[in-house]
Amino acid sequence: MHPKELSIKDFTYNLPDDRIAKYPLPERDQSKLLLYRNQQITEDTYQNIADYIPANSFLIFNNTKVVEARLLFEKLNGGKIEIFCLEPHEQYPDITSAMLQKGKVWWKCLVGGAKKWKEGSLISRIEKYDFTEIVLTANKVEQLSDCFIIELSWDDSNLSFAELLHIAGAIPLPPYLNRSVEESDKERYQTIYAKHDGSVAAPTAGLHFTTRVFDKLAAKNIRHDFVTLHVGAGTFKPVKSETMQDHEMHAEFIDVSKAFITRLLSYLDQTVITIGTTSLRTIESLYWLGVKTKMDPSIKKEELQITQWEPYELVSDNISAKEALASLLLWMEENKTERLITKTQIIIAPGYQFKIIHALITNFHQPQSTLLLLVSAITGNDWRKIYNYAIENDFRFLSYGDGSLLWL
Repeated sequence: MHPKELSIKDFTYNLPDDRIAKYPLPERDQSKLLLYRNQQITEDTYQNIADYIPANSFLIFNNTKVVEARLLFEKLNGGKIEIFCLEPHEQYPDITSAMLQKGKVWWKCLVGGAKKWKEGSLISRIEKYDFTEIVLTANKVEQLSDCFIIELSWDDSNLSFAELLHIAGAIPLPPYLNRSVEESDKERYQTIYAKHDGSVAAPTAGLHFTTRVFDKLAAKNIRHDFVTLHVGAGTFKPVKSETMQDHEMHAEFIDVSKAFITRLLSYLDQTVITIGTTSLRTIESLYWLGVKTKMDPSIKKEELQITQWEPYELVSDNISAKEALASLLLWMEENKTERLITKTQIIIAPGYQFKIIHALITNFHQPQSTLLLLVSAITGNDWRKIYNYAIENDFRFLSYGDGSLLWL
């Protein structure tokens, strides 16, 4: 069956509200870890995860950083409007460039209470750390089908947009937590290795990793490296269509260095494990980007991205992962680029043939979500057995919950 024909109703389960973790545990690596291999399920905690990973394995983490994407404004005639910054306007080549803009930026946004904002500007006055004031102004540029283009401008031209968000914004907790942001969320809704501003949701599989865990992995000669995929709000986008054919997968920016791809190529004969669905989607996208460069070595930079169904429709002619990555590196050399910054819209669902990874470390996902489809692509119909076990054995679900190590 082609994944287009899948019915999302076949990927549902009963998730009691008391299984949704509203807060993280006091210690990150004390979260429970479900282990699935050869159709067998056992459990432990994250502090012992190195015991279940072969020596010389290669682990891949997503080092994106969650930005304070929620901004609160006042209308000129009173009343509050919330603006949720989703992703930069197309005029910027990537998220990093947009984050570095000073004085003014265009951003795709959701607007809470949009019907109350008929016309005019929205104003927010923010006190800086030195007790001086910044005036932040929002103006509507265009209304799209699912969001607005908003021009945000501020009166301190020394501040980048990333710095402005750190001062003026709030961390965008997932809607299913159904609570306000607290001071502790500023630290705990970030991985300890978060580096590059750009996500509106955390790569939650990495929230369990601590310095202690990394030390145990290193002692076993388990290596790791980082990619960057900026997680968009589309990760929470519900599947409303009856079949996946009518669901548009969200596109996300990936940023991968030539040095990383070279290192990944050298580890293909070892065990490759991705931490989180975002890392997995990035790594598998690299294979298909390599296939496209092999099929068309002169492909233009703006054409080198992955759309939703391409992995199921490209004729790869049994191109190996080594050939694909080598071709991608050659393309980068010929195009004189050290970093590959592009978009991927890849959807990984039952029927997908994995090209690079051997296992996934991930949290437990919502019913009828594309992330659950991805889990099923790895575990087959055993996803039900895994999720039933987790519910019956007091595992905590979703962003602040426990996690799993799932082997192909």
